[in-house]
Amino acid sequence: MKAKIYSVLLLLAVLLPGCEPEDNVEALPFVAGFERESYKYSDDAPQEITLVFSKPAEAAGTIQLKVTPDQSVYGVDFSTTPEAVDNLIALDFTVGQSRVSFTYHNLMLPYDDADLVKKVQFEVVRVDYAGFSNIQGYTLTQMTFSASLGAILVSEVGGPNQGNQVFVDLSEEMTTESRRDIWDLGFYGGDHFRVTINGSIYMAARNLNVTDIDAVTPASVSGFQSQVAVGTFDPENENYIDAPNGNILETAIDEISANDEDNKVYLVNLGYKVGNTIPPAGSVAITGDARGWKKIRILREGEGYRLQYANLNSTTHQEISIPKDAAYNFTFFSFDTNQPVLVEPEKAKWDLCFTVFTNVIAGAGSYGYSDFVLNNLRAGVKVYRVNVSEPTVTFANFTKANVNDALLQDDQRVIGADWRDVFSGTAYADRFYVLKDIDGNYYKIRMLGFLSEGGERGYPKFEYKLLP
Repeated sequence: MKAKIYSVLLLLAVLLPGCEPEDNVEALPFVAGFERESYKYSDDAPQEITLVFSKPAEAAGTIQLKVTPDQSVYGVDFSTTPEAVDNLIALDFTVGQSRVSFTYHNLMLPYDDADLVKKVQFEVVRVDYAGFSNIQGYTLTQMTFSASLGAILVSEVGGPNQGNQVFVDLSEEMTTESRRDIWDLGFYGGDHFRVTINGSIYMAARNLNVTDIDAVTPASVSGFQSQVAVGTFDPENENYIDAPNGNILETAIDEISANDEDNKVYLVNLGYKVGNTIPPAGSVAITGDARGWKKIRILREGEGYRLQYANLNSTTHQEISIPKDAAYNFTFFSFDTNQPVLVEPEKAKWDLCFTVFTNVIAGAGSYGYSDFVLNNLRAGVKVYRVNVSEPTVTFANFTKANVNDALLQDDQRVIGADWRDVFSGTAYADRFYVLKDIDGNYYKIRMLGFLSEGGERGYPKFEYKLLP
């Protein structure tokens, strides 16, 4: 896992000069602030806490931090390197440095429920520096066992080819990346016996209403094969994809029955490889070569699944057992490796997924979307949209008291792709979102953009804040 965390320090530093006349412009100040606003931490490994500068230091100096324990004791519950003296930590830096850090040591192991209320706050209280200096950005950071207070993140979906699915755990302030074409089928780990297809590469599946997989040939499916695809602008193709709203009971493949005779063979369009061309700035190149076709049949095997699969022109098939794993939404399988593959984190360890996605257009059927954001509905994460209404309803002034649980939706597409304007290359500023995670934490989320500094698509950036 890794988290890409972007401080607002540089922006603040740039804005400081304001409207000074050109003949009276002062040098930009040397600005220091924490890289992150909070750390949720329960590990025994040391944690590095970093402060970033607005520009490389032009002289040596010292940053002084104040340590404020909250129901915790220095030297008993935690310690630091360098050591705090009278609740102050001195961090020296030299010419050319653009950041400085110290190390937090967790001494509360093993810990119990009583430790969950313990916190430690670190605050920048002084910058000793020869030039003009200032304290801005994240001037405080907090170490806690509870949820992250929030951050600004950029999801590494892979630029204009958007080759990755990125799973975000808001409370841990962490992201997990997985290439979106490494899996084909997902076997549900919950109470139902359901199998999903990979909508991020535009897969589709059709029930052939037969049970003998070896008897299916290219000739027997050629009459309708072209219909089993995404983006044909035929409303009928909605029948060949999973329900975009995330309802596990509406997959393209029917519930796997305990009666083998009820489990039919499916024709599967494997969609497309991830694109590898470089499009013009502001555009995407999502799809590469077509991946071909498979025929599959899925049976129950005890409390798990048995998958039968083969190429269309094959008169024999392969089989593999796929056990359920209740810790995950799905156990994923790849036809490329003929093995299960790890794609998503455990279902309790992610809230949002940035991905290419198969959605529907009313009256036109299934269609592929880039820059898509899903919430982890199958694990119980729900979202609703809030429309900005100046000055009463804004992202800044929205608090937990404003949350309306009745508006949370049973749909994984609430954020979806409606947060961005592809023509202007900007994120809409007239909306933000409320998310409730499975631990009962509420977050407000706003999308900030999806272009790199060079104007390339595939760099979705967002801000979130815990609503305590």
